[in-house]
Amino acid sequence: MTKIKIEKRRACNPVDVKSYDTERLRKEFLVQDLFVKDEIKISYSQYERYLLGGIFPVDEVLKLESIEYLKSEYFCERREVGIINIANEGTVTVDGTTYTLGNKEALYIGKGCKDITFASIDKSNPAKFYLGSTPAHASYPTTLVNKEKAKILNLGSQETSNERTVYQLIVGGIVESCQLVMGLTELKTGSVWNTMPAHTHDRRMEAYFYFDLPKGQTILHLMGEPQETRHLFMHNEEAVFSPEWGIHSAAGTSNYSFIWGMGGENVDYTDMDVIQPDELR
Repeated sequence: MTKIKIEKRRACNPVDVKSYDTERLRKEFLVQDLFVKDEIKISYSQYERYLLGGIFPVDEVLKLESIEYLKSEYFCERREVGIINIANEGTVTVDGTTYTLGNKEALYIGKGCKDITFASIDKSNPAKFYLGSTPAHASYPTTLVNKEKAKILNLGSQETSNERTVYQLIVGGIVESCQLVMGLTELKTGSVWNTMPAHTHDRRMEAYFYFDLPKGQTILHLMGEPQETRHLFMHNEEAVFSPEWGIHSAAGTSNYSFIWGMGGENVDYTDMDVIQPDELR
């Protein structure tokens, strides 16, 4: 049986968060140690019932099974899932159909899929699958999204230290979903800022997963209400939950990549409330 580790995060009131010290902020919002050999690790948040996880098959084939918080017969009985591979080539098999995912390729898995397994093609160069999941009210087809199918946006500039490429993977026009939206962003060499100008999503929450960060470097993740910001120092392959009332922006001591995932009231990628840099406090 696949070993699955689970942790639960409760929703926090922004008034209370103003009084949190560093230790409490990290306990409530930061997710560490996502990738453990031949295990699945899942973090379940009460913000929009969003779930994120890391799946690291090396010597074993790992099966995504239901967890206690879902109270369901199988994982996707009432959920949809997005998978993005951040390492070497691997496979995801969904109800008997096998999909091969290269680095930074995605797979959308719809509500009602029962048998979902993960494997690495070469155990000496294993895959690492990052998972995002939200509740679902309808069933949509399982869809493989590679970089050729993704919508690609080139944004920012060297002058503002945020030259980056955005890959929209699980978004409208590419994949039909109930509420899950996912993609990834790569910062160019010499650029360190992401999501600046910052914004909030009053109609949905978001989770960030940082990776491709060189050893010894760090990322200063900004969070909290726009006029009452807080920060976390994060390292490679760590994730953070961002409530609907908080910003989610960062600057690193090097360039990096990150996966963004959202769930909530709608699937409109542009639905955000922008805060200009000089408005932040």
